[in-house]
Amino acid sequence: MFDELRDEAIINKVGGRFRLSTLIQKRLVALNGGSRPLVDAKETDDRMQVVIREILEDKIYLDMDSNLRIAEGAYGETAAPEIDFDSI
Repeated sequence: MFDELRDEAIINKVGGRFRLSTLIQKRLVALNGGSRPLVDAKETDDRMQVVIREILEDKIYLDMDSNLRIAEGAYGETAAPEIDFDSI
């Protein structure tokens, strides 16, 4: 199956088995809904493997309310664009 899920490191990284399961499920829903992978997915068509790699590479996480969040810079940008609200 997925050897990475047997390692306690990934479980501890997200804060426990329940949070890991929740994160995986929410990210799979997002990918199935058309969200693009945050890691190079050319090597595999297995979305579960993509989600595991995203977690291990700190691309995704759950916030305190168990909402799926994309880590800052996960899409390769260095910072969010600044908006000058005075010019609006």
